[in-house]
Amino acid sequence: MDQHTQEQHADDLGERDLRRLMVALHKVLRELGEDAVAERLPWRAQWLDDLPAASAAGDALAGDAAQHGLQAYSIAFQLLNHAEENAVAQLRRATARLGAKASEAGSWEQVFAQARGRGLAPEEIAAQLRVLRIEPVLTAHPTEAKRQTVLEHHRALYRLLVERENSMWTPAERAALDAATEAALERLWRTGEIYLEKPRLQDERRLVLHFLAAVFPAAVSAFVQRLRQAWESAGFAPALLAGPDALPQIAFGSWVGGDRDGHPGVTAALTAETLSRHRAAALALADEGLAQLAAKLSLSVHRQAPPPSLLAAISERSEALGEAGRAALERNFEEPWRQFVNLLRAALPGAGEIPAAGAFLRAAELDEALGELTEALSAVGADRLVAADVEPLRLQLRAFGFHLARLDVRQNSAFHDRALASLLSVAGVAGGEDYPAWSAVERRALLEGELATARPFVRAGQAPVGEAAAVLGCHEVLADELARHGPDGLGALIVSMTRSTEDLLAVYLFARDAGLLAASDDGWACPLEVVPLFETIDDLARAPAILDDYLGHPLVRRSLVLRQARDGLPRPQQQVMVGYSDSGKDGGIIASFWGLYRAQRALAAVGHRHGVQIRFFHGRGGTIGRGAGPTHRFVRALPPGTVGGDLRVTEQGETISQKYANRGTASHHLELLAAGALAATAFDVAGRSDPADLGPIMDRLADASRGCYRTLIDAEGFIAFFGDATPIDIIEASRHGSRPPRRTGRRTLADLRAIPWVFAWNQSRFVLPGWYGLGTALEALAEEDTAAFERLLAAKAETADRWPPLHYLLSNIATAWMTASPGVMRRYAALCEAEEEGQALLAMIEEEYERTGRLLEAVYGAPLAQARPRIQRVLARRDEALAPLHRHQVALLARWRALRADGNDAAADALLPELLLSVNAIAAGLGVTG
Repeated sequence: MDQHTQEQHADDLGERDLRRLMVALHKVLRELGEDAVAERLPWRAQWLDDLPAASAAGDALAGDAAQHGLQAYSIAFQLLNHAEENAVAQLRRATARLGAKASEAGSWEQVFAQARGRGLAPEEIAAQLRVLRIEPVLTAHPTEAKRQTVLEHHRALYRLLVERENSMWTPAERAALDAATEAALERLWRTGEIYLEKPRLQDERRLVLHFLAAVFPAAVSAFVQRLRQAWESAGFAPALLAGPDALPQIAFGSWVGGDRDGHPGVTAALTAETLSRHRAAALALADEGLAQLAAKLSLSVHRQAPPPSLLAAISERSEALGEAGRAALERNFEEPWRQFVNLLRAALPGAGEIPAAGAFLRAAELDEALGELTEALSAVGADRLVAADVEPLRLQLRAFGFHLARLDVRQNSAFHDRALASLLSVAGVAGGEDYPAWSAVERRALLEGELATARPFVRAGQAPVGEAAAVLGCHEVLADELARHGPDGLGALIVSMTRSTEDLLAVYLFARDAGLLAASDDGWACPLEVVPLFETIDDLARAPAILDDYLGHPLVRRSLVLRQARDGLPRPQQQVMVGYSDSGKDGGIIASFWGLYRAQRALAAVGHRHGVQIRFFHGRGGTIGRGAGPTHRFVRALPPGTVGGDLRVTEQGETISQKYANRGTASHHLELLAAGALAATAFDVAGRSDPADLGPIMDRLADASRGCYRTLIDAEGFIAFFGDATPIDIIEASRHGSRPPRRTGRRTLADLRAIPWVFAWNQSRFVLPGWYGLGTALEALAEEDTAAFERLLAAKAETADRWPPLHYLLSNIATAWMTASPGVMRRYAALCEAEEEGQALLAMIEEEYERTGRLLEAVYGAPLAQARPRIQRVLARRDEALAPLHRHQVALLARWRALRADGNDAAADALLPELLLSVNAIAAGLGVTG
């Protein structure tokens, strides 16, 4: 199946499913008395041929029916998303049936074929897989516009859609599935779309726990099954991937309950409670797995003699567990393998403070015991049962342990400055209250002196109120967790907006005062990683020098060695987080991309000089303006020598539901991450490098695009234009997440988070963070250096010499540019109070939009609608239904702002639910928020 045939097949499947779902929605709405809304659902002529087309789709958004119309549109867009997701999933299945998976971008089969093409033997590929590690990290940024209850209803709808694909159903059974779909749609309609109140952190944590405990275990199992199927279909020996030790390591992280950057609701108590809930969920998962294993291992002594090692292990473990052990042996007398599993269940620790006698302290101990069970089964030739029953549990245990996910703690460097100032003031250090204004030299002198002593500024629990109490309280929780349960559930201490080495060394002082440091042979060391987060363009440029200084510090070196020995690493490892969101807001998409690219190469080189493996943590968001893009292309576009078989990446907001809500989709995205990491690592082994002549060209593009971008956002009246020409005020009033949209509450562009920045531009269809500046940069290059421009075009061409970073960047920008809509931009720009300034800024944006489109046409050799027909079809379908929503939202914004300006707050508040529904509906239509 060639690419065109695949795309056409996917389109046909999507049309079929959308038609079925929309007919069902139409029927439900009619039966509920919503005739006016039902008759004006989007795409009506395409799926309800027996009725005349509605006279005006916008009528569904008029008068008293507007809120119902908005909700119907939002649901319709979600149904379109489900239809497209299922179409892609079914296309993957069809490709597998035809044995054509090697043609599927990012698949295991494609990566294996490419690796062999680079000269790697199966044994070399297997060796890379054995040390591969991927870790998606779930965050709670406020970009999920749908309520948790609504998300669950949508998951149920999708499951019904997939279930109906089975060809075995009788007509009656299909009718039952259709009835269930209609019931799900009615349930969704009656629930409502928007948050009635701002979600609490506990609500966000409950949603993340659902994914971690209920979705990911099955997805990991499906991921392993897919990997082995692809391995064998490539003609490789199955023995090379036999056993859990031969497989990639999958782990999960979370920021929910640990990320306190600009979020006053994340307290020490909430972090402690989150760690406890993680542990309880993980132990419940392990207990359920052991219970299922015990039910399966009903091997009788009458059919096979148990090996002496198993009997000895039963006796030893029973004695260690005391009464609990004896109770476990009172059943299944003639089934010793099952008895052994019963003993393992009895040895699971409780989620509380004190472990019982004989209980496992760490998940690794249970994994080792399951290894003994594996040997006892193999001794009687039951290797099939090992593979079918024991190994899946061991893989689950290695992924989730007794901790479920590693909880990172993130705080802003400016917050740490204020906390340390408070501590210095209490400790009587002269001028300590002015620490945020101290020079780097003054800070370093203080830090070096304090880190040489073990005495704290204050005793535990006696920190002054405010920032100091918040920081020390959090670190004391981590110290307690480390002492009771070990490091498995604890992630990194991440410093947002890292500006200097001193920002990182300050964290060691807090760790000292909280009792978090540990003694080593040469002095104190920190058992948790202190991780810089480089976010702005300038900070990324300074990052290599900061890391070089940091890795050379004796306390840091001791900490690296301590963690290396504890974790059994081949060499010391330092995590570095790079931020895609704020760098994009700061300098535009090209300067952000290239700044990140150059920084990662330089940071990896710094680590190499210090003998330290740099583990990059990619803080990318869910939209192109915040670093998103096709997963496999993102990984392939990372700089040579920076992946190293280890990929840690954030999954934010609505992308969690989009990628992981369903087992098949979740498994597929894990495959894209792992296969991409394998490809990058394998190609590095094979000598991958960047073309030497393209770096200087990218430097010129980054500089020119950043200048163009900064000219716009630094222009007189731009902040007012942004406030008027986008629904940022509604987004800030929304109830999407628990986190405030601004770090400190100041109404400045610097204080505004990247998420609402991108969200607002998307809603008004400027999509400005995703494309602005490219046209000017390419035009300047073409005019000043024709040879360089031609070289760039050749590097983008669809040939074997294509450079992945450039292809990824330009493809993403092209998608963002195609998503923008000049006509819709003008509608929102008409809302500007300063009309003359607003029109001047709109003219700048429109001119750059036209220039970018013209240059992209030169890059692609054709208009984008022609060069990328499938994306054009997808966007055109959405635009048809989005047009009335944008008109309605602009009219609502004008009324709402006028009412507020007149002081009529009651009337303005009455409009707010309808405005929030419009935000949800447009977000659903675009498939993204911020």
